[in-house]
Amino acid sequence: MGDKAIIGIVENEMQAVQIIEDLHNAGFSADDISLLAPDTGSHPLGTEKSSKAPEGATTGAVTGGVLGGIVGLLAGVGSLAIPGLGPFIAAGPIMAALSGATAGATAGGVAGALIGLGIPEYEAKQYESRMAAGNLLISVHTDDSNQRTAAKEIFERSGARGVAATAESSPPKSSDR
Repeated sequence: MGDKAIIGIVENEMQAVQIIEDLHNAGFSADDISLLAPDTGSHPLGTEKSSKAPEGATTGAVTGGVLGGIVGLLAGVGSLAIPGLGPFIAAGPIMAALSGATAGATAGGVAGALIGLGIPEYEAKQYESRMAAGNLLISVHTDDSNQRTAAKEIFERSGARGVAATAESSPPKSSDR
């Protein structure tokens, strides 16, 4: 696979929604955007769009409902249990990578799937520990270096942490930037 990805970690659902909307508005296909979020049950992502706590109704409706709606637009949405981390909601190309990694759990959950996507092992383990702390992972896949630059700017503008690109060891044709 020649595709490359920009990956970032966000601390909350509103950041995730903003990034996914910005990526979509910038012309990225729903098939190219991945999301991996802990399934805590307290903010159902796309399974239910209601809030159980009246005092948190506004926040719950905005985050659960909006993120649920956004997740519903992405390809391959599903739930999976990641060994050692628990239940997650996954969407996009990362869903297939994680399904394979969890089926043959030798590679080790999120880190194994990210290593398979071209992330160096050290960084993959950092992403996995951030996921274990409740953060959400977003990635966008594209072969186009201009799109990767645009995606990276979107991630950084929205406050994503650990923004990195995969498979950058083989430099693009003759682009200096």
